[in-house]
Amino acid sequence: MRLIRFTLISIVVLFAIASLIGALLPPTVLVSRAENMHVSKDTIFTYLQNIQQWKTWMDGMDNVPVQVYNPHKANFGGTVVEITGITDSTIISVWTLQSGGTQTSTMRLIGDSLQKVTVVQWQFEQKIKWYPWEKFGSMMNDKILGTMMEKNLGNLRKLIERN
Repeated sequence: MRLIRFTLISIVVLFAIASLIGALLPPTVLVSRAENMHVSKDTIFTYLQNIQQWKTWMDGMDNVPVQVYNPHKANFGGTVVEITGITDSTIISVWTLQSGGTQTSTMRLIGDSLQKVTVVQWQFEQKIKWYPWEKFGSMMNDKILGTMMEKNLGNLRKLIERN
C-alpha cells in the first residue's frame, strides 16, 4: 500500500514540476528562415502564390500522397494546406495537421520590384497548449521545420536564378 501511494504521489509531483517548467516556455512557437534571391519580387511571387508551382521547388511535392486540389488548397500526406491570404508581398497559408493542430505559414517578399535582390522570408507560427508534452515537444520545431525550410528556400533560389 505504501509503495502504491508513493508511486501515485511521485507521478503527481513530477507532472506538477513538468507543468511549472512548461509554463516558463512561450505559448507561441515561431520558426523563421530567409534567403536572398537575385531576381525581382514579381518573378518569385509566381512560384509562391500557387500551390501547384510549389512542386517545382518544395521537396516531397512529387510524392504520391500529395494531392493538389486547386491553386490554393492541397493535402500533403494528411496535412491540409490552404492559402488563406495573398497581398502584393505576402502569402499566408494555414497548415492543418492530422492531429487537428494548426500552423500558420507566412511567406514575405522584401524588396522593391525594381531591385534585383529580394529577401524571401518564410515563417511558421504555432500556438501551443499548456500540456507539458506539447511545450517540450515544441522545442524541436526549430530543428525539424527550420532544416526543411532552409532546404526548400535554397531549392527555390536555385530554380529561380537558373531561369
